[in-house]
Amino acid sequence: MMSVTIYSSDWCPFCTRAKMLLGHKNVDFTEINVDNNPTQRQEMMERSGRRTVPQIFIGDTHVGGCDDLFALEQQGKLDTLLHKNQ
Repeated sequence: MMSVTIYSSDWCPFCTRAKMLLGHKNVDFTEINVDNNPTQRQEMMERSGRRTVPQIFIGDTHVGGCDDLFALEQQGKLDTLLHKNQ
């Protein structure tokens, strides 16, 4: 399975939803909390081109935010991306 990284914040309900979907699919992920961490927030913005959380990466592919993750799931593309090159 591809590695998954999610930049998140403790107060963000969209982060919670995204993590719940990944957990439901038994996907291990690395969470990078950007609360009070300007270095990590800057890294997130440079990698994604976005300022909001969550920002989700599967391997080197920037998925986007929570809505983007759920759209991939609804389209049946999330599992394919998670298992790419396996």
